[in-house]
Amino acid sequence: MVKYNIGGKRQSKQAKKKVEEKVEGSTERRTPRITADTTYGECTERLTAFGGLLALVKFLDLIDFKKAFATHYANPRRMPKLGNYRMVLGILMLLFIGFQRLGHFSYLKGDSMLCGIMKVKTLPVVSTFWRYLRSLSIVQSASLLRLGAPLRAKVWALCGYAPERVTVNIDTTVSTVYGQIEGARKGHNTKHRGKKGLRPVLCFLAGTREYLCGSQRRGETIRNTEVARQIRQFRRLLPACVRHVHVRGDGEFIGWESVKACLDSGFTFTFGNKRCAPLFPEDGWYRHEEYEYNECVYQPANWERPCRFVVMRIRKDQMGDRQLKLLDSENYVYRIFVTSDWRWPHRVIEDYDQRADVENLIGEAQREGILAIPSRSFQTHHAFFQIVMLAYNLWRWMKMLAGHAIREQQAGREVPRSQQISLPDHTIRIARLKMLFVAAKIRFHSNRDEVLYSMHEQRAAGLTYFLKYLDRRRKEAA
Repeated sequence: MVKYNIGGKRQSKQAKKKVEEKVEGSTERRTPRITADTTYGECTERLTAFGGLLALVKFLDLIDFKKAFATHYANPRRMPKLGNYRMVLGILMLLFIGFQRLGHFSYLKGDSMLCGIMKVKTLPVVSTFWRYLRSLSIVQSASLLRLGAPLRAKVWALCGYAPERVTVNIDTTVSTVYGQIEGARKGHNTKHRGKKGLRPVLCFLAGTREYLCGSQRRGETIRNTEVARQIRQFRRLLPACVRHVHVRGDGEFIGWESVKACLDSGFTFTFGNKRCAPLFPEDGWYRHEEYEYNECVYQPANWERPCRFVVMRIRKDQMGDRQLKLLDSENYVYRIFVTSDWRWPHRVIEDYDQRADVENLIGEAQREGILAIPSRSFQTHHAFFQIVMLAYNLWRWMKMLAGHAIREQQAGREVPRSQQISLPDHTIRIARLKMLFVAAKIRFHSNRDEVLYSMHEQRAAGLTYFLKYLDRRRKEAA
């Protein structure tokens, strides 16, 4: 009979089963009662509210994050005592937990899990992280962006995700600033009209909803040459399996430089129109469902070649609550796009309308910290922006891997319902509640530290299954 060593004693399978049944039965019968007269006190156990960070540590080891960091990261002149890797890792952990300000390190300086990951008794004072962040510049920002490429390829390979075609959505947002901040300008700011701000540009992959590239920008409207520079980065940041890229952007990004960048890179594109006034043939209109569509080939001024323009015509009495009014006439409102997609115009516009999801992704990135202003220096903001988006991508990639674990469950693995993971269907804020904020106890036993979760916690079973899945994938990778 097989024996097991439990609590320092050798027990049989039957004995272990009896113990588990006894514990489960006791939890069902015993209901805690907390009242105003409940006693309280302190204990000597090391506890943490961020038990899910263990999954992040295993995930970083699985994708060889430390090795990729050493290869791609450009070290600044300032060399901290903890080293560049642990300093950046500490800021990533802060953002991963959900804090956006370096001052919030004061609330985490004694957390057992975070200190164990950083391999220190207590975290350094806040000014240590602040001085390190101030030493970063655009050079470190570019290296952090390059770091995402090998990590993305590794995660996609682990998930068995190898698309030949991807869609990239480009958009900008506004970070309103108060005070004397370098680079702040007055620009298009619908929520705070007339106030200065920064205007970062972000590019997201529509299929995986992850951040591909972007940068912190000064507050003025984005120039077409900057759009072209972003587009030319796509190819080297995408895995080798991707052969076709479709670029979508609103009327802010239309211009010959952006169109030429797509053509030179072999990408297809669809951009909204705010500047061009093509003439559409009257006999070319056709109706699809409720609206009319048309197309033409037109060469705007200063463009080196003609391009295809498609249009959607909507009667004014059918507008309803629509916000988009690009071109107006006596009876119709027109939505015009320039594209290299040669499908029917209504198909092109239906595909473009799916770009609306990028607003949700930008809102999520704003809640993760891209609106935080850690310093007066523009270069510091430039580097902090990439650190925030790297933390954002870590959540996205972990959710992708959790989705792969779900597919394995559905492929025939028998897993109890209490251990099923439903993480990929939720936003990052909900994912923190389901996976990160799980209380744990850190115990030193058998000459090593171990993390224990309460069997009374409903989320612990799913988290434990995910940890076992990560261990199995790490063993396979080794």
